[in-house]
Amino acid sequence: MTLGFPHEVYSLLVERIGSVASTISFVALVLLFLLVGSYNKLVRGRNRVYNAWSQIDVQLKRRHDLVPNLVNAVRGYMTHEQTIFETVTRARQMAITAGNQMDQRVTAENMLTQEVRSLFAVAEAYPVLKADSTMRALQEELSSTENRIAYARQFYNDAVMEYNTSCETFPDSIAAGLFGFHQENLFQLYMPQERQVPLVQL
Repeated sequence: MTLGFPHEVYSLLVERIGSVASTISFVALVLLFLLVGSYNKLVRGRNRVYNAWSQIDVQLKRRHDLVPNLVNAVRGYMTHEQTIFETVTRARQMAITAGNQMDQRVTAENMLTQEVRSLFAVAEAYPVLKADSTMRALQEELSSTENRIAYARQFYNDAVMEYNTSCETFPDSIAAGLFGFHQENLFQLYMPQERQVPLVQL
């Protein structure tokens, strides 16, 4: 007799308890592996998003650097267009100081794109600019930069979509909730006309 139970019953109870404990330990181990796997997946996804955003940021800063050169190249020819120069300069400054808040950044960059396009449109009225090699080179450089921004934005949005899907789907959503992973915003151009590269035929 053991603890008031016959030896056979006691042995069976110990065996069953041991089996249950082993099962619980196995399940806990599997859940731990799943949690660690989900956490690592989310970290990799978030890092891809950050890396993709840095590529956009590089190209946007490149455009910011080109805008003063553009203004200086046309200022001598467009002496009666001071307002457009001030508007472009102000839009550039807003884009530079917009920070990393997605909505503010998109709005500021959209405004800069629109003002640069307006400057090119006004420049069309000055035939001498069409033959200016500096103006032509700046146009090509800006066009190339806009294309790179478009490619970088697509890569970023793809990375965000993949990461956000992980944050929403089981079992990764559990790890996202436990460890504070939050969905990221897409980098979208809100105005349809802003999807066009600001070009002018020179």
